[in-house]
Amino acid sequence: MSSYGPPPVVPTEFQIVNTGKIDQDWQRKFTIIWTSVLTLFIVVSIPLLVRTIRRGTALKGLFGISEVWNRNLPYCRNQYHAIKTSVSVRRGQTQGPRNIEAALNRVLSPLWWCIPGLGLNLGQVLLVVTYLVVVLVCTTVDASLMKNANRAGYMALAQLPIIFLFAAKNSVLSLLLGPGNGYEKLNFIHKWSGRSIFFASLLHGALWIRDHLELGEPILGEIKETTGIAAFALLCILFLTSLWPVRRFFYHFFYTVHFLTYISFFITLCYHSPYAPTWIFPALAFYGLDILLRMVRLRIKDAVLVPVNTQMTLIHIPDCTDGWTAGQYIRLRVFLSGRVFESHPLSILTAPPETSCVTSFPQGANLGARVMGDWTKAINDYATQTVEALKKIDEGEACTEDKKEKGPQSFAMEVTTSKRTAPLPEVPVQVMLDGPYGGCSVDLGRYETVLLFAGGSGATFTLGLLDDIVGRCVKRGREGGEITKRIEFAWCVRSFGAIAWFAPALMDIATLAASSNLSLHISVYITCRCNFEATPPIPNCDVTIIRPSIYKVLLDVVTPPETLGSEPAASSSNTNAVQVIGRTLIAKHGADSIATAQQSSSVATVDSEAFEPGVCNRLPWVGTGGGLAVCASGPESLTREAANAVARLQLSKAAGDVGIVGLHTEVFAL
Repeated sequence: MSSYGPPPVVPTEFQIVNTGKIDQDWQRKFTIIWTSVLTLFIVVSIPLLVRTIRRGTALKGLFGISEVWNRNLPYCRNQYHAIKTSVSVRRGQTQGPRNIEAALNRVLSPLWWCIPGLGLNLGQVLLVVTYLVVVLVCTTVDASLMKNANRAGYMALAQLPIIFLFAAKNSVLSLLLGPGNGYEKLNFIHKWSGRSIFFASLLHGALWIRDHLELGEPILGEIKETTGIAAFALLCILFLTSLWPVRRFFYHFFYTVHFLTYISFFITLCYHSPYAPTWIFPALAFYGLDILLRMVRLRIKDAVLVPVNTQMTLIHIPDCTDGWTAGQYIRLRVFLSGRVFESHPLSILTAPPETSCVTSFPQGANLGARVMGDWTKAINDYATQTVEALKKIDEGEACTEDKKEKGPQSFAMEVTTSKRTAPLPEVPVQVMLDGPYGGCSVDLGRYETVLLFAGGSGATFTLGLLDDIVGRCVKRGREGGEITKRIEFAWCVRSFGAIAWFAPALMDIATLAASSNLSLHISVYITCRCNFEATPPIPNCDVTIIRPSIYKVLLDVVTPPETLGSEPAASSSNTNAVQVIGRTLIAKHGADSIATAQQSSSVATVDSEAFEPGVCNRLPWVGTGGGLAVCASGPESLTREAANAVARLQLSKAAGDVGIVGLHTEVFAL
């Protein structure tokens, strides 16, 4: 043993601080914070997950769309069955948890307000601001950035798992958070965390360049500096190509560059920092799970294209009868020349066959592709041109047959005859399906009153929800405890011709609802001045040339008729009338006028001042207190207006005793 005593202690001011260890500690603190917040959201979503498990829809679509070969068997393979329950809510009944939920709705309703131009509601804005504040705190506390430029780089690495967790279309979060909380709802966190990584990397690189310039050291040359500059250059490419104009107008360019660049970025990052793999591996695990589930969900099916007109093509996939729920969408790839590598999301506009009320469409997945770009236009052109070519061939063969004398038919004639007897409007194609994804976060069966509001092709989403809730209440006899009594289906379109897109499905649903005690009313709003065309005879449907106020429509739904100063129009179900109100035209069809709607109509002129949009006595009043569900889909302006209308209603006295309020919006944009 040495007799010289203990070694000398270096004074604190001369000790070398291990900044790397401190920075890694803050990385772990940041990870603990965001995972704890995410766990809190998962715990809050447990009631929604439990309800979907009871309905038998929680795991639907997990392994893709399937086909049930024998639906007569009580428990056939791959078929889910809802658990029958006797849950019911009546007026005057003590509702307990529902009252608590209604009170929370009113308190939290300001979070539904949407900010124009930002694409986020107030709740999402608060979440993003909180996230950025946490990143800023973890970057600056216990770090002198002018002396320690590495802290910002460490924080950029710590955010990589978030980027991929919230970017994956097949994420475990979609299952844990319940339906309606899929990729399309969580993607805003992916976008803002990506921006946070970019600015953290920019700060890290700028401070390092400043230090090198002050010390007179070369910026390029050493492998660490060179790979750092290369990684930041790749990050700049990712950031610039992710801007909205590039995604909107050059989506496939954005997708290809995004895929190739992030791979190069990860490789370069591993050369730049030995700590990068610790955060890259979890990110790659999330992405690997996404790719694996995509491979499991892929299907190649036969389908038929039906060109309704030059603006809409219906796509029927009959061999898909199970594995999705109403409101979900699939990514569709149509095998056409030059379009094989393009896939686009399309909503399934009908409910599964065991629930669907639609008989005019084939049983299976039915999609609607509105002509909005090159891909949808190519599909519509192909279907239209093929139908016209088949018609010309059929007409030519018919003339040839008329000239021939009776006698033995040749083999060629038998073939052409079989072609002529096939339904010409349907064009067979092959498609590839990936999904389903998304869904509605609101169980419409828990609410007494339902408002479905759509704009343009957004009706594909609300039409599927309408088909589902009417089928559950009427066709399946409310076996899941549905309490829905009143449904208002509102649809804004540009012209009368657009009504024909989904008129057969609406007629099927409305006819079935008219034969039950379920009150269903359909309002079609024509937003452009155009010539009146023959409207389909849909039961209990109004067609109005006006751009409605969603808030006024919402007030009409929740306000009793006596408050409006008039009585309910009891005879509306037995009349067929076309009213011209000033410059506003309304076409009404009753349930008993389907057969004669195209033959006779009465025209009346009424003072335009007596008509107020959204204040019409359309349905018998069914009472309040059972709750209100609002689902809106379409362009961002429409969904923003719907969310603001619900938030405004919750904060006003006009809501009365509505009860719990559910809101779900579906934006049809990138």
